[in-house]
Amino acid sequence: MALLHPMPRGGVRDKGQFDGKVHAFIGFDSDRTLPCNGYNKVGPITNIKAGEIVNVRFWGPALEEKYLDSLPPKPSGSRHQINQARHGGGLCQMSLSHDGGKTFRVIGQYSKSCPDFYYEWPVKIPDNAPSCTTRGQCLFVWSWTAVNVPQFYMNCADVTISSSDKEDLSPKGVQIVDVHGFKQHVTEPGDGAGDKMGKGPIQSEVNANTRGDFM
Repeated sequence: MALLHPMPRGGVRDKGQFDGKVHAFIGFDSDRTLPCNGYNKVGPITNIKAGEIVNVRFWGPALEEKYLDSLPPKPSGSRHQINQARHGGGLCQMSLSHDGGKTFRVIGQYSKSCPDFYYEWPVKIPDNAPSCTTRGQCLFVWSWTAVNVPQFYMNCADVTISSSDKEDLSPKGVQIVDVHGFKQHVTEPGDGAGDKMGKGPIQSEVNANTRGDFM
């Protein structure tokens, strides 16, 4: 699984870096490294504003091109579902970095059913997020600890942040596990749906993530 919106470095619409491996876990091969899964060049830039709700979406090789800009229709049964390789879900965290991935500020998270192609996962950019326009330094970051396999995923989307605030957010680091030098054999609770469509965002988490409880 990989980030689709905001479009990450190495993503399907990053013509300069897309190599079909953006959905691989950190450590899959020698190129898949922290913090941005080995994609070190600036990718497509998404313009966001402090206080804005960003509807996060996900991608994988099985997602047809016609669904890059809209959600695929939810299947009525277990047949004809997209094989998402979502490994039963787990813990997704969304964060911002103003220093190119050296430090992070978690701004939202979803448990159990995240990630999943069939849903949007809204998260609020903090009202007090400082303005950030320096190429390569301003990142929206998605990270995922899966349930069925001890693997850690991370994608970085280049962004600009429009804001009248100038003070930096205090760091609130992401959970990094199952990577060399970090705690090993860690998984997170999932939803039991395997690679098929899960139950979607938990409403209490949607409420928390769109209120800005992580500010």
